[in-house]
Amino acid sequence: MELFALSDLSTPWCLHVVVTLKVAEHIDAGTTAIGDLAVACGASPDSLHRVLRHLVAKGVFEEPEPGRFVLNRTARGLLEPPIQLALDLNAFGGRMAYVWGSLLDAVKSGVPAYHEMFGRPFWEDLAAHPHIGASFDALMGPGHGTPDPDIPLAHGWDSIRTVVDVGGGTGAMLAEILRARPRVRGTLVDRPATVARSAATFEQAGVADRVTVVGQSFFDPLPGGRDLYLLKNVLADWPDREALALLTRCAEAARPAGRLAVLGGVTGDAQPQAALLMMILIGGKERTLTEFRDLAGRAGLEIVASGPMRSGRFVVECRPVSQV
Repeated sequence: MELFALSDLSTPWCLHVVVTLKVAEHIDAGTTAIGDLAVACGASPDSLHRVLRHLVAKGVFEEPEPGRFVLNRTARGLLEPPIQLALDLNAFGGRMAYVWGSLLDAVKSGVPAYHEMFGRPFWEDLAAHPHIGASFDALMGPGHGTPDPDIPLAHGWDSIRTVVDVGGGTGAMLAEILRARPRVRGTLVDRPATVARSAATFEQAGVADRVTVVGQSFFDPLPGGRDLYLLKNVLADWPDREALALLTRCAEAARPAGRLAVLGGVTGDAQPQAALLMMILIGGKERTLTEFRDLAGRAGLEIVASGPMRSGRFVVECRPVSQV
């Protein structure tokens, strides 16, 4: 039945298991017999055989002869770092997998139940487990899509000399902006453990001499007086109360003449799809432009421009109301 197919959890969990056990890497290195694979992975031969045969039936891996497995085009995707980070049960992928067990509680209560699964709220959990936090940063960093530095601004970039990337992770977006604009200087703001991993990103981009790194919560006062503040893939992480506090901090820092550009988390569609994972991880959500306009107004901001970037991402530009 179609509903049984839609509710089948076996394939996703088999993928999580083979990524966690690094099966694709072992096969790629030449270990193809199930007995040898099981030894290399530290697994039961019979159990691993069942998992791989299930995935073969789903088009992942091939079994050219009984008990010998090889990579096909689909299985080679399991060698890609972003896929590994998203599926490895020992990394942040494990948090994303297991947290679905809290969906019922989240739907009933309207708030995330992450802490019931892992003992702490999301951000506190990342801070308490540095290896999980590092894999989260890596998943959200340079390997997570291609940063697009061509952010459309109402008055262009000619007057922009300083940029603050608020919640900018390990600096992938900021590095691309600075590399494309040699006269611009940047400031990266994020958790101390996260910005500590940004040095390689800026060095590789050749912009380290034009970056200041600030390790702090972005709910604390932000570096003030800069020309442009960026919120990329940040706003959807938070429910309204925290989103309002974050926008208020941006408005305070941007006064009197700065701008704020929000990339991700706001859509021009009147009926955006709910971001279920954000809901159960941290209670965040996508907002329509109308919803965002109300939230921004309460934070002391007004929208001056909005629309899609070249990459298709929706961007909203704001300024502090005091500039009117």
